[in-house]
Amino acid sequence: MWFFSRDPVRDFPFELIPEPPEGNPPGPWALHRGRKKATGSPVSIFVYDVKPGADEQTQVAKAAFKRLKTLRHPNILAYIDGLETEKCLHIVTEAVTPLEMYLKAQVEAGGLKELELSWGLHQIVKALSFLVNDCSLIHNNVCMAAVFVDLAGEWKLGGLDYMYSAQGDGGGPPRKGIPEFEQYDPPELADSGGRAIGEKWSADMWRLGCLIWEVFNGSLVRAAALRNPGKIPKSLVPHYCELVGANPKVRPNPARFLQNCRAPGGFMNNRFVETNLFLEEIQIKEPAEKQKFFQDLSRSLDSFPEGFCRHKVLPQLLTAFEFGNAGAVILTPLFKVGKLLSAEDYQQKIIPVVVRMFSSTDRAMRIRLLQQMEQFIQYLDEPTVNTQIFPHVVHGFLDTNPAIREQTVKSMLLLAPKLNETNLNVELMKHFARLQAKDEQGPIRCNTTVCLGKIGSYLSASTRHRVLTSAFSRATKDPFAPSRVAGVLGFAATHNLYSMSDCAHKILPVLCGLTVDPEKSVRDQAFKAIRSFLSKLESVSEDPTQLAEVEKDVHAASSPGMGGAAASWAGWAVTGVSSLTSKLIRVNPTAAPTETNASQRPPPEGHWEAQEEGRDAAEDSSSADRWDDEDWGSLEQEAESVLTQQNDWSSGGQTGQAGQAGNPDNKSPDSDWNNWEAEGSWEQGWQKPGPPEPPPEGTKLASEYNWGAPEPSDKGDPFAALTSRREAGTQQRPDSWGDDIWDGLDTDKQAKAELARKKREERRREMEAKRAERKAAKGPMKLGARKLD
Repeated sequence: MWFFSRDPVRDFPFELIPEPPEGNPPGPWALHRGRKKATGSPVSIFVYDVKPGADEQTQVAKAAFKRLKTLRHPNILAYIDGLETEKCLHIVTEAVTPLEMYLKAQVEAGGLKELELSWGLHQIVKALSFLVNDCSLIHNNVCMAAVFVDLAGEWKLGGLDYMYSAQGDGGGPPRKGIPEFEQYDPPELADSGGRAIGEKWSADMWRLGCLIWEVFNGSLVRAAALRNPGKIPKSLVPHYCELVGANPKVRPNPARFLQNCRAPGGFMNNRFVETNLFLEEIQIKEPAEKQKFFQDLSRSLDSFPEGFCRHKVLPQLLTAFEFGNAGAVILTPLFKVGKLLSAEDYQQKIIPVVVRMFSSTDRAMRIRLLQQMEQFIQYLDEPTVNTQIFPHVVHGFLDTNPAIREQTVKSMLLLAPKLNETNLNVELMKHFARLQAKDEQGPIRCNTTVCLGKIGSYLSASTRHRVLTSAFSRATKDPFAPSRVAGVLGFAATHNLYSMSDCAHKILPVLCGLTVDPEKSVRDQAFKAIRSFLSKLESVSEDPTQLAEVEKDVHAASSPGMGGAAASWAGWAVTGVSSLTSKLIRVNPTAAPTETNASQRPPPEGHWEAQEEGRDAAEDSSSADRWDDEDWGSLEQEAESVLTQQNDWSSGGQTGQAGQAGNPDNKSPDSDWNNWEAEGSWEQGWQKPGPPEPPPEGTKLASEYNWGAPEPSDKGDPFAALTSRREAGTQQRPDSWGDDIWDGLDTDKQAKAELARKKREERRREMEAKRAERKAAKGPMKLGARKLD
């Protein structure tokens, strides 16, 4: 009968990566990179090969195995698993790198900051304090070879081979037998024949001084070099001198050394150390302390090491969201750290959290997500957007807070390319129709028109034909002047999506009506649009063979490439078409009420130009991220107070920001449309208009005609006296926004509301009739009579 023995190394759940050992540290252990077989997660494996005739060294290695397995501390090398056989010892720890190799790599990469060194030394001193003060153990091997660095840049104390008890119950210190380790022994050990003199921590603190010298100056060749501090920072030199003093009794306790270095102006008194200490105790901090910490964290991340941000800050941020109810305050540092991740890590760590955040009812969380969508939209796939994000985002269209509605509209620029047919062409168009027709805030109606023009290329051909002309026509009738400009620019930006018939019969009649608009900026844009459309029609008339080429996009399927400027507009719209959000939050409730219905009337001519300089300054001051300072609980009440006072939305920074933009990136090769996109693009629609293009020779300007008014005098622009754009009896065109299928989207709701109103009215009449009959039958009641029924 044959018996097969199992190989314990083969059955071990960890395996060595076939590479040479990491570095060549002195001592019996060889450090290898490894991984867990089940998950592939990286680990470090310390291997000791048992050799004949080295029993004493083998016993030291086994003692180190036992010590590392039983000692647990955040600053001591973390034990994961181990294997002991007759031929070898395996110790599996967290993935680490020897400190010497880590420092060399950092120097080659550009140098190591003092912040990192201060925190690393802080961790080693804290580990020594734990061993000496809490465990009464002497490490007896503090040196460069005994320190390791993990993925987050945390320093860990290892090398426990020669540890012994400070109480003397386990015998004296073991013999090292390795010259590289013995050079770190303090001078008093040689003078006393190996017997400890002074305090129990004196020898280890001398070795700590040697470690500090090596960190800043390189390898220690002889002990005499310790007299010259070299590159040790000046704030650390006094405390270093205490460590390498000749008198062992004056060397400080590790806890006292930390206290001295943490004093004001000390080497370890900095923002990086404070951040790490807070993160270590974050579970026991008060909610108010956590909120303040996360608010300040974002400003400090730029000066922190990338490894620390990825492997220590990020897990704490995710934990704070999952279990700490940190709220919107963690979003800014979360997305800042996310920029340091690879696409795969971002997909695994950040996106699941973001998807859950969208279902939050916290307004601050929702608006912050919408504002920062640019940072994570590229990592979202279409099924996730359509099933888990868009259903939550659309609730913002119905929010009572105008700031939420505004940010929701802007976010559609980024979501539209990933929306499916139903969400984009049906659900989103339904909300846009309601916002543009019924929202009480002029800037929101304007932004809706702007957004529709930018996402027009993503719509299906049937939806474009049904929606765009009607939507922009409705915008040109808006009492808010920038909305009318947006309607004109919308026609121009989507010019390639209209047939020649629509240009002639639907678009040009609408634009012609705007040539007598009270606002000169509207008239200027209308004239430029008319010239462009006429040029297009004239070119087709001269050469009918161009018709197919001109209308090639009209019936084409939705395609991102069709909207050349969509990509460039997206950043502009999200960063601030208007300052409505900031205006709502910072409005003064005691401000004097403005003129009645001021927000619904076009402002006087020249108003936008007079306020341009003030708007720019206001935009710069409001561009900073100050959401954490706002009282979001009272935001809705403040918004209501704005509506009650009928604040003039056409003043301040509203239209100023609507004018911020750059030129589109992709321009049409057609000569006339090149001029349009260069001078009258969406981005420049509500800036101070530049001088119009000179008309063809012999053409009169509109202002040169006498439109039936008295003889012209020195009154200036003949349109300045216009107070309304349309007479009350003017009929709307049959293709206008109000008469087409867009209004039909709300027909069912209106019919139900009308039916319910009629039922209530009938019920009221029936009750009045019954009361009248009852009163007539009984007659008038006498004074003092008691009503028995």
